[in-house]
Amino acid sequence: MAASKIQVENLPVKHSKEVFLLQLVSQLSKTLEDVVGLEDAEGFISLVGTRIGKLLNADYHTASCVNESFDLETVARVLVDLKHRIDGNFKIDSLSPDKIVLLNSRCPFGDKVIGKPSLCMMTSNVFGRITADNLGYAKVELDETIAKSDGRCRIVIHLVYEQAEDNSAREYFQDTTSDRQ
Repeated sequence: MAASKIQVENLPVKHSKEVFLLQLVSQLSKTLEDVVGLEDAEGFISLVGTRIGKLLNADYHTASCVNESFDLETVARVLVDLKHRIDGNFKIDSLSPDKIVLLNSRCPFGDKVIGKPSLCMMTSNVFGRITADNLGYAKVELDETIAKSDGRCRIVIHLVYEQAEDNSAREYFQDTTSDRQ
């Protein structure tokens, strides 16, 4: 027998636009991983991350009224700031002319990222695109990730072509075919 006149508006269901979008992205990435495999899922998510990276880079340039490329320190601060704005907890661990090392203790995807490493391609591509478009080159290594149950993220962004040792790291080169818009 069906229940009648349930006050659904007062049920303790944790749904909001943010929760819905997190679930949507999480389930989309998991579905891609299951259907086409991790490598191809990462490829699809990388395409989205690249586009978002370009948009975010343009947003920071427009907001700061800076038309030329950001310097190394500003790039690192932009990467940390954008993750803070979406509820990540990134910080600069070290900064040198050769690399940027970032640590993170809270993923913007929350616990929805665990077991879905393809979602890390968003971070890789956004960070890689912004870094390369400002500094000329980036090779992003995802040394540790919350998605792989490491308990934190450790992201190394190499700025010198020969330096990265991780073969699974992704390379990004400055996009000289279009402006930041």
